[in-house]
Amino acid sequence: MRVVGVIPARYASSRFEGKALADILGKPMVQHVYERSLRAQTIDLVIVATDDERIYEAVKGFGGEVVMTSPDCPTGTHRVAEVIREMDCEIVLNIQGDEPLLEPEMLDAIVQPLLDDPAIPVCTLVYRIGSEDFYRDPNVVKVVVDRSGFAMYFSRSPIPGNKSLSWDPDAPAFGHIGLYAYRKEALLWFVQAEPAPFERAEGLEQLRFLENGYRIRVIETDRPTIGVDTPADLERVIRRLSEGKT
Repeated sequence: MRVVGVIPARYASSRFEGKALADILGKPMVQHVYERSLRAQTIDLVIVATDDERIYEAVKGFGGEVVMTSPDCPTGTHRVAEVIREMDCEIVLNIQGDEPLLEPEMLDAIVQPLLDDPAIPVCTLVYRIGSEDFYRDPNVVKVVVDRSGFAMYFSRSPIPGNKSLSWDPDAPAFGHIGLYAYRKEALLWFVQAEPAPFERAEGLEQLRFLENGYRIRVIETDRPTIGVDTPADLERVIRRLSEGKT
């Protein structure tokens, strides 16, 4: 059994161009993600996948594994699939290159259910939402989880809702962290399947699995993470690391 982690990294970004190479305390962001991923106990190999020579050379410069992928990949998920298509592996991680505060334990947490149960095709992370601002923010993806620990639905809307449309701090509202572990065959199915109706409506590709009957196991984490989508997010990450926080 072989577990491969792939970090898709592109230079172009509508909100923050070149963020993969943004400097964080003397290292490019992608290096922080790569080095943290290497510390996961369940991963045999970590690879950066990019279509940009600048990122390729940066990864080579710090001694990382990197491959060039097609510039025609429509998403990071397709980039991951291109890398592992001919590899002898069973489980594949899609490790977002803009999560420089991820902890290795987060990756181990989503791999372990697939190691334990061959019937689970996909696993991802969630956290408990603790503020109304996050609950109502459409950029925070919410997920409803069943009693067996599987995702029922993902949405940008505030879910679960109630009749008064009010925020209930005691209700179990979960936010999604976009790290995934897939069985190789599930990932290869995903990239050849057509986008599904709810996926198009929400702009959330993981709904393609749910709409086609694939179950997504979710694991709750209490570890903080900050996805870097803007320069302001980058400053928040730098402050946390400067203060010795992760």
